[in-house]
Amino acid sequence: MSATVGKWLDIGPTTQIEPGTARTLPVAGADEIAVFHTMRGEFYALVNKCPHKQGPLSQGIIHGDSVSCPLHNWRISLKSGEALGDDKGCTPTIPLKVDNGRIYLLREAVIPTGPFDEPAPAAQVAAA
Repeated sequence: MSATVGKWLDIGPTTQIEPGTARTLPVAGADEIAVFHTMRGEFYALVNKCPHKQGPLSQGIIHGDSVSCPLHNWRISLKSGEALGDDKGCTPTIPLKVDNGRIYLLREAVIPTGPFDEPAPAAQVAAA
């Protein structure tokens, strides 16, 4: 369940995303969003598509503050959405904040159509 708080949309507690994993959130009229929780306790939100072949980033391996696409191993910065290394491309980021154990997304950026999905079984954790 989500609730609007000012310009921020409350999408739920931080405890619903285990460290080193991602969950997806459906969005009305747009691509779904992947919300990542790193092993360092940071949260990031990106459109759930790799800029290369539109692979589901939520199913990739998280490495520190980047994620590897499960299709062709492109590494994407969780901070900027940009491809790292020699690869070129960028996936949109969604402004996110955490307050009192709750995750908030910028309301203008998203209109969710449902709750988070179940944890992605393919999501794996890499040593940070």
